Amino acid sequence: MENRRESKLLSDGRELFKKNSLKKAFILFDEIVNINPENAEAYFYLGNIFHIQGQLGKAVKAFNKVLALDSNHTDAAISLSVILNDIGRYEDAKVIFEKANEKIKNEKVGFQSSGINQKFSAKHFEIAEMYFTYNRYEEALSEYNKACGLDPENLEIRVKIAKAYSKKGYVSKAFEVLRSLKSEHPAFLPARVALGLLHYGKGNTIEAQTEWQNALLKDPTNEEIQMYLSLSKNATETNLNA
Repeated sequence: MENRRESKLLSDGRELFKKNSLKKAFILFDEIVNINPENAEAYFYLGNIFHIQGQLGKAVKAFNKVLALDSNHTDAAISLSVILNDIGRYEDAKVIFEKANEKIKNEKVGFQSSGINQKFSAKHFEIAEMYFTYNRYEEALSEYNKACGLDPENLEIRVKIAKAYSKKGYVSKAFEVLRSLKSEHPAFLPARVALGLLHYGKGNTIEAQTEWQNALLKDPTNEEIQMYLSLSKNATETNLNA
């Protein structure tokens, strides 16, 4: 009887969680762990609720409990790794992440449907951003490429790859990445904006303005693009009047 009750609570809790009814969901998941202190899935959802609410200490405890009950719970390992990284426990985060990464490599393809690739991609992207901030562009490129391979639909990652190439001095490679991205996804304006900035940095003002003008046609109210166009035109006029 308890098992049926537990199953019903878990199902109802998941639905409430999906609807962002976190307080109601919390009550159900908390009841589950009182019924069965070894229900890893309930602890996993409790950890997510704590994380969303900013109660990171409780979230860490909940995810650690999940892993104590089920060491193969990859989602909990990734969630825990993200939190530890956020609070500055970088080495602990790295160890947990690498263990989870190794496990997922050995999983069957069917497991990918849970969105695990996107979660790994987000983690690689997060690490890449940290490397980029500290001018470690080689490591940043490696992590951006891993992120892109895991989540190719996230086009912003390819813009970041181009920026990393540019910072390393591989400007022609950066142009190649952005031109390919623009060709494949003409409506993705950040590629055009970044391509314009790359042209402008090389002194190709006309080419830069062309990219931004074309982008502005697709999004006439985009203030960022308007700003770049205005600055480039003012700079051109200043040079002409010098």
